[in-house]
Amino acid sequence: MKHQFKCQVRWGDLDAFMHVNNAAYLTYIQEARVDFTVYSRQRANLQPVLIEMVVAHADIDYINPIYDAGIEIDIAVWVSKIGTSSFVLQYELSKDGEIYAKAKTVQVTVSMETKTSRPVNEQEQAFLSQYLISE
Repeated sequence: MKHQFKCQVRWGDLDAFMHVNNAAYLTYIQEARVDFTVYSRQRANLQPVLIEMVVAHADIDYINPIYDAGIEIDIAVWVSKIGTSSFVLQYELSKDGEIYAKAKTVQVTVSMETKTSRPVNEQEQAFLSQYLISE
């Protein structure tokens, strides 16, 4: 299963070449990730999960430029790997079948008290497993 998120492309995301600046894509996937773990769960009257995590690595493949501000793009989010204290999320940014970018982030679960990594707990494992699509 994939989580679906609609993201607004803002006028300020465009750069001097009149396309979305590469750095804006990190913001787009961050918004999709927070919707995946927090806001979508709140809308369903469920507790947010994976609040205690940090992004350890991010990769983005830019496939087609986005030239239009004021549009919504679709971002699909899914899990491709669950480790002991980390997990990998995959993203596909598109609109009407045109793929703009594909991204991958590695998140590490952390203890807010010690500021060090900790194991993915059972609740987090169960949540992530619902979205697991192996590569």
